[in-house]
Amino acid sequence: MNQIAENIKQRLSLRKPLQEAFDILTFLSGELELQKEVDLKSELGKVQALYPTCTDFEREFVSICYSIATGVGKTRLMGACIAYLYLEKGIRNFFVLAPNLTIYNKLIEDFGNSSNPKYVFNGIADFVHNKPVIITGDNYNQVSSLFSETEIRINIFNVSKFARETKPTTQGGRNLAPRIKRLSEYLGQSYWEYLSNLNDLVILMDEAHRYHADKSKDAINELKPVLGIELTATPIDEKGNQFRNVVYEYSLAQALTDGLYVKNPTIATRKDFNPQGRSEDEIEKIKLEDAVSIHEDTKQELKLFALNTGKKLVKPFILVVCRETTHAKAVYDLISSVDFYEGTFADKVLQIDSTTRNEELIEQQFLSLELDDNEIEIVIHVNMLKEGWDVTNLYTIVPLRAANASVLVEQTIGRGLRLPFGGERTGNDKVDKLTIVAHDNFNRVIAAAQDPNSILNKLKFVEIDAAQLNERVEVVTVQNTITENLQKEQEAVNKIQDSTQKQKQQNIVDAKRILVNVIPFFNTNSQVKKVDDLIKPEVKKQVMEAVQKELSTGQINLFATQIAAEADEIYEKLVADFKKNIIQIPRMDLVLGMVTASFDDFDLDSKDFSYEQLNEEIIRIGLKDKSIDVIEVKAGVNYGSPVKLLISELINFSEIDYDANADLLHKLAKQAVDRLQNNIQEGESIKTIVFQWRRLIANRVYSQMMQHFRLHEPDYIKPNVKPFTSIEKWNFTALINVVRKDYRDGNFPAIQVPKFIFRGFEKSCHFEYKFDSRTEQTLSYILENDKEVLKWLRPAPNQFRIYWQHNTKLYEPDFVSESADCIYLIETKAVNEINDPDVQAKAQAALKYCNYATEYTSENGGKPWKHVLIPHDQVTKTSSFKGVVSPNVFK
Repeated sequence: MNQIAENIKQRLSLRKPLQEAFDILTFLSGELELQKEVDLKSELGKVQALYPTCTDFEREFVSICYSIATGVGKTRLMGACIAYLYLEKGIRNFFVLAPNLTIYNKLIEDFGNSSNPKYVFNGIADFVHNKPVIITGDNYNQVSSLFSETEIRINIFNVSKFARETKPTTQGGRNLAPRIKRLSEYLGQSYWEYLSNLNDLVILMDEAHRYHADKSKDAINELKPVLGIELTATPIDEKGNQFRNVVYEYSLAQALTDGLYVKNPTIATRKDFNPQGRSEDEIEKIKLEDAVSIHEDTKQELKLFALNTGKKLVKPFILVVCRETTHAKAVYDLISSVDFYEGTFADKVLQIDSTTRNEELIEQQFLSLELDDNEIEIVIHVNMLKEGWDVTNLYTIVPLRAANASVLVEQTIGRGLRLPFGGERTGNDKVDKLTIVAHDNFNRVIAAAQDPNSILNKLKFVEIDAAQLNERVEVVTVQNTITENLQKEQEAVNKIQDSTQKQKQQNIVDAKRILVNVIPFFNTNSQVKKVDDLIKPEVKKQVMEAVQKELSTGQINLFATQIAAEADEIYEKLVADFKKNIIQIPRMDLVLGMVTASFDDFDLDSKDFSYEQLNEEIIRIGLKDKSIDVIEVKAGVNYGSPVKLLISELINFSEIDYDANADLLHKLAKQAVDRLQNNIQEGESIKTIVFQWRRLIANRVYSQMMQHFRLHEPDYIKPNVKPFTSIEKWNFTALINVVRKDYRDGNFPAIQVPKFIFRGFEKSCHFEYKFDSRTEQTLSYILENDKEVLKWLRPAPNQFRIYWQHNTKLYEPDFVSESADCIYLIETKAVNEINDPDVQAKAQAALKYCNYATEYTSENGGKPWKHVLIPHDQVTKTSSFKGVVSPNVFK
């Protein structure tokens, strides 16, 4: 195991494909000479023996290519390669080629700005105090020769600037050497000469297919690097030939199959859409209209996701692909007009093609689409999507008038596959989805997708109902009943005409609001074990001090004294109201511990444990006469205890931890040594035999140990439990201009339940809820109307912190209900899903929460908790609460 390589993989959080690619470099760097003027045929043989796809370096130096899909993280892989070659091989000089200005600027930031969230060397301790020096195409001629012998130097050049700098120029009729090849007063030689003379220069080529033209090849060859590392998603040169130096491939098709590192692309059409008899203009307008509908739905879903998770708000945009510039201008004029959504997008559309701006400036505009202050929501382009426009917030693509729709989809799709949240899928279908609108070409794209070698074969195809496309949604926030009631009181105060009376009532409302905000923080107070403890005099005193602090923080309220007095006056009543409107949910972070491993005790099978001592001799060869003589080694060095020698070898295996297995290791090592001692020949030394054969002996012991190796599923770590928490607000989408439904209303198709917001509840901790199914709606009816239920809650996604699936997912219960003697954590599932492994895993997590909650409440005068898993066919409006709960308590 290469510890440096392992540390880099962990510190840079390399994804699995990047780890595999990185492992190839770490291995090859140990096999290759990494020097100038090497025998390329011999070096190629080393590479080809391990990676047969590499049949030619295609350059005048050793150069290997990684073919890795867009969005997987090629830049991070470059950072890992640089870190390893420096830390393991002592290489200090690197030359990075960027295909355009956008990537050039991006790489300077990623490699040189340690405050950048995407800084590639984050976590590499050696680069904290020895930060790499970034030399660019803009400052190379100002670089001093006073380089430190220990610093890392990363040259970053834009290929177009690189090409310009290596071309001869003329001035005043005189031919001048290329700028980069002119004498530098700082270096005493040209920078080109300086680079090409370095004996440890490694060149990294981002988007390597851009550097296979003859001229760029020649210029790169002149640098004479010891190694080239090429990265591209499309390993095809300008003549259409496949690269012959690929050592690793992780294609877009594979990325789509794995479904981990890129968006889930979907081809969409309007249901029952028939292009026959429709003009091109009409089809375009329908496609654009549907794209906006999908875009608005995605925008609201992203807003909802941000509210519920606390993650950044991502602003999505639409990409419209046009045939040519005249067509693009016509589409731009349409979208900018009042005829298109009444001019909503007039200031939110950007046309990108050769008629608008110079390419470099356009790239900068496009890159800023991810920034919060960029208001662009629709981008129109004509063949301008080049490398570097790797934005993460492209969610909808509309190809218009495509001659070959399937080819266009394949070419365009890569621009929209990057994921915005840490480069990984979130599990939220709409947040992870890229939609390509292809009404008129839908059937042709489907036909092309039948080819198993096509990327389109990996896509999903959906038909969207026209009624769904016309549905507009908005994100609404539903506060808990305490906050909602305060809002109603505030509205009543706003209507009071008498100023004196109005101020007095305002002081009361302000006092309640401050108390409601302050009280939840006292769940950490050592004197508070339940809500009732809040009325203890000593606790009330501390709460009043917190109120005074709140009133004196920030902008001073002129009525602070009166508000504090009101808070003191109403305190007990407000605590009672607080208790009435919440369920006392113990707050805890329920987290799984680490997977543990152990070895069962066993005795070593030591048959055939017999090794002969090797003769140790010194051979001397005369340099001139080639005479040979041999001298026997006289042992005189104490190699230490044979048992300890074997143990020191065994603990090199990653599965073996000395502290956890010390007794077993000593036992097995002693058994091995005893067996060897029994088979020793006259004149042999047990210490010498063990020293000579220690690795082989340790391997045999290790292989037997692995037959008794056990992995243990982790248990939940005992949490720190707090007595209660505030009821979290709900955020969800609602259909615009659609009235709320009464929860008792069942006169509509069950499939439509998730669309509506329901109200009319009196026992719940919120006044409005959404449900995922008719079963949940019906269960809310039971909870609301059964006398056994005192109050109930449909918890918001962040109400509980119950982790499962190795701490990668949060469990979100369907309901919490409280009766006179128990609190229930309730989950409803379809009958055929009850025994699903994921459902059972979540149930085990919920049961663990209930056990810890009950342990706490039983010690502090509270109610026990039980988890209930209810099959859907047992939930009807005629069911009683006990009837659905009692038979389904999970144990």
